[in-house]
Amino acid sequence: MAAAVVASRRLRDLPIWRLTAPTHLGLNLSLRPMGSSAQDEASRAAPSEAPHHNYEFLKVTTAQRHVLHVQLNRQEKRNAMNRAFWREMVECFNKITQDADCRAVVISGAGKMFTAGIDLMDMASDILQPQGDDVARTSWHLRNLITRYQEAFNVIEKCPKPVIAAIHGGCIGGGVDLITACDIRYCAQDAFFQVKEVDVGLAADVGTLQRLPRVIRSQSLVNELAFTARKMMADEALSSGLVSRVFPDKEVMFEAAFALAAEISSKSPVAVQGTKINLLYSRDHSVAEGLNYMMSWNMSMLQTQDIVKSVQATLEKKDLKSVTFSKL
Repeated sequence: MAAAVVASRRLRDLPIWRLTAPTHLGLNLSLRPMGSSAQDEASRAAPSEAPHHNYEFLKVTTAQRHVLHVQLNRQEKRNAMNRAFWREMVECFNKITQDADCRAVVISGAGKMFTAGIDLMDMASDILQPQGDDVARTSWHLRNLITRYQEAFNVIEKCPKPVIAAIHGGCIGGGVDLITACDIRYCAQDAFFQVKEVDVGLAADVGTLQRLPRVIRSQSLVNELAFTARKMMADEALSSGLVSRVFPDKEVMFEAAFALAAEISSKSPVAVQGTKINLLYSRDHSVAEGLNYMMSWNMSMLQTQDIVKSVQATLEKKDLKSVTFSKL
């Protein structure tokens, strides 16, 4: 609402076809938008390896203009999360956060399933034989280890670019921790979800118990899933709110996920990233605190040229996807 008022005041009494922005904002409305056909062509370009993203476990490609595709890519082990995974997730999403050209991310699993969860064989020595000369020192070591594991999913939530999880096949154990840190979740009809940790003698400790209740909003169902490790199939995941859409197969799902990412990436990055940051803040604070934070946020963000560009395109009845926004 505040943005609309500001834009209205800026645009009042100005000819629709020629807008001059206030000089104190340093705006330049000499728009040279990419035509919709050229933009569509750029979006359909074949995926290419994303620069500066070379990993052992992850595969990162530029799926289309402004959209990165992060794949869990350890197919021979059903994308089970080994030591490299925990390290590379942090590195990858920290880079994505700083990537001014990226506006949306799709994360998926390569091969037959999303992920089998933690690779217990690879991680056994860290978990079952922790370092330390006594109980106190062993506990400190485990605390640091768990903190590092938690950060592998915290970075998804901290990343201001919207992250879309595209899930097919099994999403087990650590996979649920991962997807609940994402902003949007799509799945294929063959997907199933398991909070598996109780079956291996531990309580989930890297995000599921904290984020899942906020996602599906039924403490009874969360408790049932966490206490029993039973499978939740795709239709139940949809009805509970864990996913927002279910597709007949992974190909259709991927097409929809990338179309959604393209739609998001066509919007103002100032608006989209500010929206994500404020949604997360409001989730964890009272309404009054959220409104106060929003007020402080928009006192600077309302000064973006993206508002004038968007409103001008609307008044001129142009496709909003034709507007070219600066990198962020």
